[in-house]
Amino acid sequence: MTANDHDPALPPVRPAFDGVTWKEIAYLLTNLPVALIGFVYTVVMLATAGGLAVTVVGLPVLVVGLSLARVLGVLERGRARALLGVRVDEPSALPGPRRSGGFFPWLWAGIKDPVAWRTVLFELVRLPWGVLTFSIALVGLFVLWPVLPYVVRLLANLDRLMVRGLLSPSDELERRIAELESGRGVVVDTAAADLRRIERDLHDGAQARLVALAMGLGLAKEKLLEDPEGAAAMVDEAHGEVKLALQELRDLARGIHPAVLTDRGLDAALSAVAARCLVPVKVSVRLEERPAEAIEGIAYFVVSELLQNVSKHAAARGAGVEVWREGARLRIRVADDGRGGARMSGGSGLAGLAERVRAVDGGFVVESAPGAGTVVVAELPWRGRG
Repeated sequence: MTANDHDPALPPVRPAFDGVTWKEIAYLLTNLPVALIGFVYTVVMLATAGGLAVTVVGLPVLVVGLSLARVLGVLERGRARALLGVRVDEPSALPGPRRSGGFFPWLWAGIKDPVAWRTVLFELVRLPWGVLTFSIALVGLFVLWPVLPYVVRLLANLDRLMVRGLLSPSDELERRIAELESGRGVVVDTAAADLRRIERDLHDGAQARLVALAMGLGLAKEKLLEDPEGAAAMVDEAHGEVKLALQELRDLARGIHPAVLTDRGLDAALSAVAARCLVPVKVSVRLEERPAEAIEGIAYFVVSELLQNVSKHAAARGAGVEVWREGARLRIRVADDGRGGARMSGGSGLAGLAERVRAVDGGFVVESAPGAGTVVVAELPWRGRG
């Protein structure tokens, strides 16, 4: 081996003072002023909140201070990204009092915010570290010139570890909490919309028809002695109104949760939905056992809405529905041979379906090239019936 060959145990051969090294030197030199600002803010914030802890404003002041500490974390992540090349995901923002469910839930969430407390710890340990790195980098520019790139790289790597360790989000757990909070909001909004739809359907449909029926029967009662034949005709008309009102109530109940789904499961319920579709639909349900009622209901709703889209918009000659279990997931595939071009943007019905599926930790994918039909694949978490 010659002296010019690379030894993997040594640092890679590169210019002693390249762009990366100068950025690392700039980061180390700015450590002291930035750390001084963060340290002073953190100490003042904790002292103020601690001093006011005996009053009713102590805890709100602490939560506001921790929220501003998060801003310091954003600035530090930006500085590390620009000068050290450290890519750290931004943690999810804490919801406000309205989304948290009130003042006290918001207060408690702010007090136990792990992202803010890790930022506070980061700012407290940064001052002595900032003094050290600033001193070494500044002195090294004059007396450690030959070995300065290696010293700077060592210190910068320790900074990288510190940023990743204290300023990163709580990995999967933190992201998972944010996703579940978002999903909970979607579920609440969806339930509220369903209640409004049911109320509107009852008010405009069955209720209006039953009011007209009561008025008709009242008139028939008044005519019973004076005009028996007219009263009989009115009763006959009221009988027809009763049938129509019952049909509307059945349709409404079927839209909420069809009896066939409760009694016979997804296979029979989806076959009934397919029979009402305007194009031929082949249904295949391969399940050895029934999923939990909530998952079963969402699966039925998804297929029902997708087949309605096929009837109204796809201009298809046929469609297919497949439902099967794959490990811990319930998979749904609805495909048609129509015009394609379906999109989830622009507030479409597909976007609403995707939100409802993702709210329960599911997935929703649409493949719909123009002229090539549409394939929608949805997956839901499998939960058996207890």
